[in-house]
Amino acid sequence: MISITVTALVFGVIFLAELPDKTALAGLVLGTRYRASYVFAGVAAAFLLHVVLAVAAGSVLTLLPQQIVHALTGVLFLGGAAVLLLKKGEDEEEIRQPADQSFWKVAGTGFMLILVAEFGDLTQIMTANLAARYDDPLSVGLGAVLGLWAVAGLGIVGGKALMKRVPLRLITQIAAVLMLALGVWSLYEAVAG
Repeated sequence: MISITVTALVFGVIFLAELPDKTALAGLVLGTRYRASYVFAGVAAAFLLHVVLAVAAGSVLTLLPQQIVHALTGVLFLGGAAVLLLKKGEDEEEIRQPADQSFWKVAGTGFMLILVAEFGDLTQIMTANLAARYDDPLSVGLGAVLGLWAVAGLGIVGGKALMKRVPLRLITQIAAVLMLALGVWSLYEAVAG
């Protein structure tokens, strides 16, 4: 059974954390050069694979005693908040263009770009933490993949317009505050529990 509350919380945290990420910018660049649906198919498949791996890793953490899991996830969330607050602006990375505009070439380029760029990324680590914290792999996985897909869609279709209206620094700060709150709450539960 899927928990709407856990799914919504995970969606919000992952969405805000991924917005200022380099992969959102990569999706934006690919979306301006190629058919959006082809780019999204490749990017979405790569994000799905990352979420499955992250949820599996987080589910393994649930085998540990709850106090240790809460303490570990609390520290990792606080670290993630620090990374977001201390991160400098990232430049767009050079993206190799596929030789043609076929579905497989464009989707493959998007898939490989995200697959490589997202391994060990903050949102993948956060997804594993959330899976460990809530012990609800389906709800966490659904929230994470929908959050990543939403950012990818925004980046591909309307990223330039969003960035003109909402400062990237504000989005980063909101994500950091949410992670800070989750970190403090997890550490509180580790000590109180």
